Amino acid sequence: MVSRFALTASVVVFLFSPAAGFAGSNAPLQIIVSKNQQSLVVYDGDAVIATSAVSTGKAGHSTPTGIFSILEKRRHHKSNIYSNAPMPFMQRLTWSGIALHGSNHVPAYPASHGCVRLPSKFAASLFKMTSRGVHVLITDRQVSPTEVSSAMLFQREPAPGENPAPLSDVPLRPAISQTETMPVEVAMTTGSTTTSVIKAEDREPIRMLITRRGERDIRREVQLALNQLGYVAGVPDGHIGPDTVAAISAFQTAEGQTVDGKLTSELAGAIFNKAGRDTPPNGVILVRQGFKPIFEAGVTIEKPEQALGTHFLQFQEINEGKSEGKWYGVSLENHLPASTKRRLGITADADASAFNAIQRTLGRLAVSDDVRKRIGGLLADGSSLSISDMESGLETGDGTDFITITRASPRG
Repeated sequence: MVSRFALTASVVVFLFSPAAGFAGSNAPLQIIVSKNQQSLVVYDGDAVIATSAVSTGKAGHSTPTGIFSILEKRRHHKSNIYSNAPMPFMQRLTWSGIALHGSNHVPAYPASHGCVRLPSKFAASLFKMTSRGVHVLITDRQVSPTEVSSAMLFQREPAPGENPAPLSDVPLRPAISQTETMPVEVAMTTGSTTTSVIKAEDREPIRMLITRRGERDIRREVQLALNQLGYVAGVPDGHIGPDTVAAISAFQTAEGQTVDGKLTSELAGAIFNKAGRDTPPNGVILVRQGFKPIFEAGVTIEKPEQALGTHFLQFQEINEGKSEGKWYGVSLENHLPASTKRRLGITADADASAFNAIQRTLGRLAVSDDVRKRIGGLLADGSSLSISDMESGLETGDGTDFITITRASPRG
């Protein structure tokens, strides 16, 4: 177990070690905060770059655990919640008020109003080494990334200097939050299409989340199928409004079924079959880049009755210009509410501490070759993949990566 004294002392060792060299480093770093240890560790792959003592939220103002990224950086900042309290070297993790920041009061116990306090000198040094988008994981128990190998993990495609492979009917759909204002698009291959070469080193990292396909997403697929069949179901937003009810009723009338305007799983299957579409996979991969959603596609989850767990992986190139890279991952403890497990049909919990927990989950996932090529063409140094049984929740929105809030202990 790492002691508080050792963590404080190691700040000096790492921050001023020539080998660390993080000021100006382009390595895709990740930061892990342990609430139990009241510690922060900066990793480059699985190598420790810097460590520090911290002070997280006190009782009644607990710091949330989960997967975050730096959304905003401000050298001089004052709290707009707590009487303009100074928050120097602020690095925002959520728009609802959680951040890393410097402080002259970092005791050996939780003492903040939810933020992660850092010693002032370390906060200034950390501020220099990070950029927007750097991932920050907050956990209870101490975890560290390890190299993960799996056939499911993506690699860059195509090789540097080649144009990305054209897409064949890969559904590129905006996130649900955007469907009210953006049309649903499908990327089609055309013989005259040309794509400019994007050098690997110029690619912006993408953020991916694999989760279970929710009921709203199924409803949206039904709306798409109904519109395809000529029934006016309205904007495919996953909400069953008057237009969708009318389209369902019209379909039921045309098919000689009892007309009630209600969507059931059996009716959804009939609609998909009539439209010549396969039933959507039970999982989905959502992709963001530059804090904006760019597309999503289906994922097949084997043994869906088993929880996926919550995992985070980050891609790091082996050598600049090479198409292959390494993935480093951690598993996070996350206890799902009983009501959520019933809704998702989960009967077996995940164990974040189990041997090869990430590999076991990855082995249950499958995507199409077209989706794999699409992601391979976008993959860049520092890209990340989160896996969770639940979608990222309310904290994910405009101007964020995927934010996954975890529950470290089951409710009594």
